[in-house]
Amino acid sequence: MMDSMAGNGETRRVVILAYEDVQSLDVTGPAEVFSGASRLLAAEPGAPPYTVEIVTPGGSAVRASSGIQLQPDRSTAGCRGPIDTLVVAGGSGVRRAVEDEALVRWVGSAAGRSRRVASVCSGAFLLGAAGLLDGRRATTHWASCEALGRLHPEVEVDPDAIYVRDGELWTSAGVTTGMDLALAMVEEDVGHEAALEIARWLVIFVQRPGGQSQFSSHLSAQRAEREPLRELQAWIADNLDQDLRVEALAERAHMSPRNFARAFRREVGLTPGAYVEAVRIERAKQRLERGIEPVETVALDCGFGTAETMRRAFGRRVGVAPSAYRARFRRQPEPGLRS
Repeated sequence: MMDSMAGNGETRRVVILAYEDVQSLDVTGPAEVFSGASRLLAAEPGAPPYTVEIVTPGGSAVRASSGIQLQPDRSTAGCRGPIDTLVVAGGSGVRRAVEDEALVRWVGSAAGRSRRVASVCSGAFLLGAAGLLDGRRATTHWASCEALGRLHPEVEVDPDAIYVRDGELWTSAGVTTGMDLALAMVEEDVGHEAALEIARWLVIFVQRPGGQSQFSSHLSAQRAEREPLRELQAWIADNLDQDLRVEALAERAHMSPRNFARAFRREVGLTPGAYVEAVRIERAKQRLERGIEPVETVALDCGFGTAETMRRAFGRRVGVAPSAYRARFRRQPEPGLRS
């Protein structure tokens, strides 16, 4: 990847790669953020901060997985010269895209002349096929994280983050998180106030922390097949302040610790320890969002024991401290209602 090419007052070239059966929002979401920055800052002195180009293999229109036709600005072959930000979209068509050797080569080549490279959702698989994720931290849609790690064991896959930045390589989770990623880039380039104004126009958060959990939806999908483990999951959610170590959970499930840990991970997709921590964090987030009770109380009730233990867990999974999470996401009472 190239060094920074655009300074203050210069236009940054954003190139978004699309292909057949791409997820349309993976393309249009980041495009709206970057083009929105240019529209909102049009009155500022100097050149607009971004130009946005959509490129496709062959330069023809592609049909997104939703059926929408996306008309590109040019073909990948016609996309020459320096790029500031290369964005690789995801979608169901990525399965075929990674088998297109010419396209994979183009991604690697385009990355080499880009200041930074990003993927949205399963676009990470194209970056992986091009060797761009080797030795890096990355994320993708939670349902595809296991496959990404299996196909690319040299990649440290974070299954929980909304987006991950590793140097000038950025990867985001599913679909709408591409807008979070783009807003973070805009904030880095032109400042927080600009990103905030764009978010207001788009009526979205500015911005969810990169480490904010995918787990709200992820956890609801992680239900064990066998009834005893499903019952245990329900018991865990109601008893977060209890001893939830593997040995204690295995005893409750009437299994040896080794067999329990193996079965739990196979059916749920997480180790028991990771699952318990994720449930505790989700419960703590709900408490932080809706109340003003002390962080120490939340930590104790959710099974962390101490506020420091909860702070470390939030740092790993959410990317911000509990107090910062509350400041950003605490629900305000509606007019006329008491909190």
